[in-house]
Amino acid sequence: MNADLTWHGGLSFTGTADSGFTVNLGGDVEVGGANDGFRPMELMAVSLGGCTAMDVISILRKKRQDVTDFEVKVHTERAERHPKVFTSAVIEYFVTGHNVDEKAVVRSIELSATRYCPAQGMLDKIIPIRLLYKIYEAGENGERTLVTEGEYLNPKGLLAQGETEAAEK
Repeated sequence: MNADLTWHGGLSFTGTADSGFTVNLGGDVEVGGANDGFRPMELMAVSLGGCTAMDVISILRKKRQDVTDFEVKVHTERAERHPKVFTSAVIEYFVTGHNVDEKAVVRSIELSATRYCPAQGMLDKIIPIRLLYKIYEAGENGERTLVTEGEYLNPKGLLAQGETEAAEK
């Protein structure tokens, strides 16, 4: 995979990759930017969310789940000092549909976390990532009712390893 960045002055760039799509990157005004694009770390969070979201919805569709709405939110914590790396992440999956099977949702999240999502596979080696889900029954006029919620603990991830090590002490 190749990525190219073209400078447009200040802290403004356009990024392109093998797919041919472009994205604007820019810095905050406080650091000399023009506030005209994504920050690089924002793109990393979007990449993480997009990677797992595509996996999970694809798997749910293969499992013939009647999903009518799907959203993924990523929240990251960052170090206070430079280079201000991610120190942890929480990925929340919001699945709305008709009679969506919790086991299918959990399995979809599991397969994304352990097999398919390279962004999560890389980051989960260096930061703990919590994987939370909520399943809603779709109603009329866009209404929905919470059916269940839970957490998938990736046995290969740092979060599980940290809990195992803490339990052994």
